[in-house]
Amino acid sequence: MKRTEISQLGEFGLIDRLTKNIELKNKSSEKGVGDDAAVLSFENKKTLVTTDLLLEGIHFDLIYVPLKHLGYKSAVVNFSDIYAMNGQPKQITVSLGISKRFSVEDIEIFYEGVYLACQEYGVDVIGGDTSASLTGLTISITCIGEGEEGKIVYRNGAKDTDLICVSGDLGAAFMGLQLLEREKVVYDGEKNFQPDFTGKEYLLERQLKPEARKDIVRFLSEEAIVPTSMIDISDGLSSELKHICKQSGVGCRVFEERVPIDYQTAMMAEQFNMNVTTVALNGGEDYELLFTIPLYLHEKVSKIKGVHVIGHITKADYGLLLETRDGGEIELKAQGWDSIKE
Repeated sequence: MKRTEISQLGEFGLIDRLTKNIELKNKSSEKGVGDDAAVLSFENKKTLVTTDLLLEGIHFDLIYVPLKHLGYKSAVVNFSDIYAMNGQPKQITVSLGISKRFSVEDIEIFYEGVYLACQEYGVDVIGGDTSASLTGLTISITCIGEGEEGKIVYRNGAKDTDLICVSGDLGAAFMGLQLLEREKVVYDGEKNFQPDFTGKEYLLERQLKPEARKDIVRFLSEEAIVPTSMIDISDGLSSELKHICKQSGVGCRVFEERVPIDYQTAMMAEQFNMNVTTVALNGGEDYELLFTIPLYLHEKVSKIKGVHVIGHITKADYGLLLETRDGGEIELKAQGWDSIKE
C-alpha cells in the first residue's frame, strides 16, 4: 500500500483529505467542518455532551487492534454515553495526536471506522483537530446529542423496590481482551504467526467492535418506559451499580443466577481458570445499558428482547449485595478497570 507521510500534506491538508466527503444528515447540524466552529440548532431539545480520551498503550494496543476497528469503537463508546442518558447522539468532533510512525493512509483507515459508525448511528462529524504526538496515538472524541425535556435519565433516580435491568450479556468483551493478550504473548514477533480464534469470534467482536444499544432506547420509548436511572456498562456491572446506588442514595440486591452470560464467555473463563460471575461483574467494555424501572413496569419491560431483570433496588441500609446461586450473600465491590489506578 502506498505510504504518504503526513508532513507532505501538513495539518490542514490532512484535515481537508479526511473530511472532504462529509455530508451532514441531521437538521440540528447547521454548519459542520470548514469554519472556526460548528453551528448547531436543537429546537426545544436539551443538549447532551460527552467526551472520551483514548491513549495508545493505556486504552488500546495496535499490535492486535486494527485501525478501522479502533475508529469505529472510538465513536461508538461516545454514542453509548448519550444513549445512557436516554438521548440520541447527533454530532461528534474527532481530535487526534499522531506520531510520525503513522502515514496519511493509516489515519484514513482510522477515519473509515469513524465514518462507518456515524453512518450506522446517523451521526455527523462536524469538526475536530490534529496535532503531532511524541507518545503514540491519542484520540479525543466529543459527542453531542439531544434529549427530550422530562425524558432524560440520570444516575440518581433509583428508588427502593425498583427493578434492576441490563441489556445483552456481560463479560464477553473482557474475555475477548484476555484472548487477544494471550495470543500477543504467544506471537512475540514470530514470523508467519497465525492466532487461533476459531469458535471465539463473538468475544473478539465484543472487544474490537462493540455496539451501542440504540435498539434498547428505541424499545423503551415504544413501550413508554422512562427508566428511573440509567448508565452504560463501560467499567463493569459492579462499578456501574455502585455509581447508581451512591448517587441515588440506595442499596441493591442482584441475583447471580440472573446475570446474563454468553456460552463463549463461560467457556473462555473456564479455559483461563477464571470465575465467570467475577468476569461478568467486573470485566467492563460491554457497553450494555444498566437501568432501573418501577416494579409495576415488570410486565412491559419483559416484552423487550434482550433485557434481563437481574435484581432490585433496596434501602441504603441493606448495602450492595449479590445473592449467590447457593443462597449466600456477597458484598458487591467495584473491581472494574480504572486507568488512573493502574
